Amino acid sequence: MAVLKILIFPDQRLRTIAKEILVIDDEIKALAGNLLETMYEGKGIGLSATQANIHKRILVVDVSDEKDSPLILINPKIEVLNEEEEVSSEGCLSVPGFFEEVSRPSEINITALNLEGEKFTIVATGLLAVAVQHEMDHLDGKIFVDFLSNLKRQRIKKKLLKISKVAV
Repeated sequence: MAVLKILIFPDQRLRTIAKEILVIDDEIKALAGNLLETMYEGKGIGLSATQANIHKRILVVDVSDEKDSPLILINPKIEVLNEEEEVSSEGCLSVPGFFEEVSRPSEINITALNLEGEKFTIVATGLLAVAVQHEMDHLDGKIFVDFLSNLKRQRIKKKLLKISKVAV
């Protein structure tokens, strides 16, 4: 397994809409492992392939305290089960160092394929629902800063661009 390079906002490649995975082969299984390794290395709770500049519909999440319950979702789809929204503080490996309040549906139904190509469905609430919706946004070319005011988004963009210039 390998740690992948994560794209940092405002990189426009984060706006690419991921394509459906048609065949789950060794390459996809390796990608899942690399995404997990990258997520754990970055101390995240979720990561989409889009964030690693791989535009395929696969994401990983692990919201367990022990970081021992990874969930791999291939071609995931969500259905909102409860229109009531909850506000939570979200961060992102592609927007390092920033945490902002985002409102999302509190309960969702997730349908996806596992690494064996088997379809499964789970109902998610709490942190799992937030993490999956956040990562699904990445697969659709959206970033959590899109839910913020233009002023906040521009401030974050400016700070990250400044940091990237200093790092070069």
